[in-house]
Amino acid sequence: MITQKMKYALKALLELADEAGREAPQALTIEEIATRSGTPKRFLEHILLDLRKAGVVSSIRGRSGGYALLKPPTEISIPDLLRRIDGPIAPLPCLSRTAYQPCDDCADEAACRIRKVFAEVFWSYLVLIESLTLADMLRAGGTAPGQAAG
Repeated sequence: MITQKMKYALKALLELADEAGREAPQALTIEEIATRSGTPKRFLEHILLDLRKAGVVSSIRGRSGGYALLKPPTEISIPDLLRRIDGPIAPLPCLSRTAYQPCDDCADEAACRIRKVFAEVFWSYLVLIESLTLADMLRAGGTAPGQAAG
């Protein structure tokens, strides 16, 4: 399950991607992103800072400033964003590829039935999600630039 923070991040990125696809794209202010995406402004400030630190968006200062995508949507990895915003995506710490930790209560990882069952489900999930990009989400919405994406 993704957090509300991740949903807000995706909504903001979809709005920035819609704007980038316009004929004369402009940087969007936090207020514009919040209004278009239906995201509370107070959360958006922190989320956009995280996305800027991740190299996904740029912030432009000044009168016509705001935020814009730094990368094309095809290069913005959804699983990378999930990990950046929500942390490890594995259901158990012993299954995480990026934040592996043995479970405190497990004496034998190789024989753990809980790990085996969740590993099968998780690997299937990873196969599906690892190739997902922001461009896939844009195509799934079918919205024209400027329209709110779900």
